[in-house]
Amino acid sequence: MVSPVTVVKSEGPKLVPFFKATCVYFVLWLPTSSPSWFSALIKCLPIFCLWVFLLAHGISFLGAHSSARKILAGLIFSALGDAFLIWQEQGYFSHGLLMFAITHILYSSAFGMKPLNLRAGLVIAVISGFSYTLLYPYLSGPFTYLVAVYIALIAFMGWRAIAGVQLANYLWTWTKLSACLGAVLFMVSDLTIAVNKFCFPVPHSRAIIMATYYAAQMLIALSAVECQDADAARKRA
Repeated sequence: MVSPVTVVKSEGPKLVPFFKATCVYFVLWLPTSSPSWFSALIKCLPIFCLWVFLLAHGISFLGAHSSARKILAGLIFSALGDAFLIWQEQGYFSHGLLMFAITHILYSSAFGMKPLNLRAGLVIAVISGFSYTLLYPYLSGPFTYLVAVYIALIAFMGWRAIAGVQLANYLWTWTKLSACLGAVLFMVSDLTIAVNKFCFPVPHSRAIIMATYYAAQMLIALSAVECQDADAARKRA
């Protein structure tokens, strides 16, 4: 397993643009009441930087590893979802929901179905069912079904990410742990969005949503470089 120190040294510099773009977003803190293409650009900029982060590992790397390609595709749909959500009050919330639903399908496929870890799946299913039960009284119209499908998709994605971490059997790597933490943060971010939009105002909701979201996307993007690090470790050996 590649050590965390090696990871920081090799991957850290490639993530500097992402951290800078995230700082720009929080420093500018553009009002959501006045959506514009500029505010959409600023919101999407950290995700664009994660595209560059993956592309920096080389086209040959992406061509050789389907999981990395799927995560890159997920980041592309995430940026589209972010842009739609800028205009969610103008009727584009469901469009953003669709983009992120596709993102979760791509991430789930990237994480794979092995190991299965049914126990983790059961826990995630119970938590997701409980979350939907809390949201259900506040939902109406098509959102009654759209939110249910979305919760099922992000729960499945979370299950596949968490299933990869088997600490007891030492069958894990730093990138599997990264995917797991990223998926959990993504679920926290989206649950905060749902509660804030459909149930009641959440204090500091925007800060919570965006901080957990950007961290989640960074961690999931990091999980895509496992194959390259494994190849490098084998060459050094």
